[in-house]
Amino acid sequence: MASAADTLAQNLSFANFSKATDLKKRLWFTMGALIIFRLCSFVPLPGIDPVALDQLFNRTAGGVMDFFNMFSGGALERMSIIALGIMPYITASIVVQLMGSIYEPWKALKKEGESGRKKLNQYTRFGTVVLTIFQGYGIAVGLEGWGASSGVNAVLDPGWFFRISVIITLLGGTMFLMWLGEQITSRGIGNGISLIIMAGIVAQVPVALGGLLEQGRTGAISAGFIVAVIVLTLAVIAFICLMERAQRRLLIQYPKRQQGNKMFQGDSSHLPLKLNTAGVIPPIFASSLLLLPLTVAQFAGQAGSDGTAAGPDWLITVTTALQHGAPLYMALYAAGIIFFSFFYTAVVFNPEETADNLKKYGGFIPGIRPGERTAQYLDYVLTRITVVGAAYLTLVCLLPEFLISQMAVPFYLGGTSLLIVVNVTMDTVAQIQSHMLAHQYEGLVKKSKLRGARR
Repeated sequence: MASAADTLAQNLSFANFSKATDLKKRLWFTMGALIIFRLCSFVPLPGIDPVALDQLFNRTAGGVMDFFNMFSGGALERMSIIALGIMPYITASIVVQLMGSIYEPWKALKKEGESGRKKLNQYTRFGTVVLTIFQGYGIAVGLEGWGASSGVNAVLDPGWFFRISVIITLLGGTMFLMWLGEQITSRGIGNGISLIIMAGIVAQVPVALGGLLEQGRTGAISAGFIVAVIVLTLAVIAFICLMERAQRRLLIQYPKRQQGNKMFQGDSSHLPLKLNTAGVIPPIFASSLLLLPLTVAQFAGQAGSDGTAAGPDWLITVTTALQHGAPLYMALYAAGIIFFSFFYTAVVFNPEETADNLKKYGGFIPGIRPGERTAQYLDYVLTRITVVGAAYLTLVCLLPEFLISQMAVPFYLGGTSLLIVVNVTMDTVAQIQSHMLAHQYEGLVKKSKLRGARR
C-alpha cells in the first residue's frame, strides 16, 4: 500500500507552478546569474589582438585548449576575463577530495561535520587561487612565445606588465565565477558550479547545429544523414538517462528493538548503489591526460607557421598517434576511463566505513555477517556494477570519436559534454520537483490547521 508521501509525489503536477512563489524567485535568480556569466565571456583580456588570436587558436584544433574552451562556452577562444572558467576550482576541489580520503588530518576534518566542511572549502578556495595564478602566468607566457614563433603577434605589448595584468584579470574572473556559483547554489536552483559548466557547453550547441545545417544546405551532406544524426543524439541522451538512474539496491534489515515497555518490530530499507558512482570525472581526467602532450608541443612553439607539426621526430610521432580518432588515442582513452572509474569509485565510497555504520545502528544484510564480511560483500557488489558503469562511460565517450573520425560526422554526439548536460539537467529537475513537493506539503499543513481551528 502506497504511503501518503508516495501518493502526493505521484500527483505532483507542474500546473501548480504559478503558486510556488519562492521557486519562481529562485529560477529567475538562476537565469539572471547565468546571463551574467555569458556576458562576461565576451569581455576580452587587456592587451590582446582578437584577430591575431583567432588565427592562433585555429591552429590548436585537437589540443586540450579545445577541451577547456568547451567548458567555458568559447571564453577561452576569445581570451575573455573568464577564459579559465571554473576549471581551477573544479581541479582544486577534486584534489581536496582525494586528499580528504588519503591524508589523515583531512580525513579527521571530514568527520567533524559542518566545521570540518568549512575548513575543507577554505582549502579549496586557496587551491583555486594558486592554480589560477599558475595557469594565468602560463597563458600569458604561452601567448607571447607562441605568437613570436608563428609570426602572428596576438599580444600587443609583451612583457611583465602584460603578464601581471593577465594574472590579476583571470584570477578576478575565476573567483567571481566561484562566488556566482555559490550564490546560485544558495539562492537559486541546482548546483551553481555544475550549471555554469552546463551553460558553457549548451552555448556551443547552436554553433555546432548551425554548422551541420549549413553543410546540409550546401549539399555537403544529405538531409537523411542529418535526420540520422539527430535521432542518434536523442538515442544517446535516452541511454544516458537510463544508465544514470540505474541502481543496485541492497536490502538492509534492522532487528526488533525495545524502548521502555514497548517492543518495536524490525524495519527494513535499501542501500542504493549507483551504477555510475564516479560520474563524469573519469572522462574528464582521461581526456586531459591524453591531450596534454599535444598541447605542450603547441605552446612550446613546436607548430610551424603553416600549422604543421615541427620538432623532434619522437614528438611528431607522439602528437600524430594521439590525434582524435587514432587507434592509440582510442585505446588509451578507453583504458583511462576504466582506470579512473575504479579509482574514483574507491575514493568516494568506502565499504569498510559503510559496514561499520550499519553495524553501529544494528543494520545488516540478510545472510551476511555484520562487520568485515559485510564490507567484503559491499566491495564485491560495487566492483561488479563498476565494471558495467565503466563500460557504459567508455561506450558513450568513444562513440563520438568513432563517428567523427571514421564517418566524418560534423556534429558532436555523446561524450563528456553530453554526460554533463544530462546529469545536471536531471539533478536540476529533481530539485525543482522537491521544491514543488515542499510547497504542496505547506498547502496541506495550512489546510489542516484551518480545519482544526474551525473544529
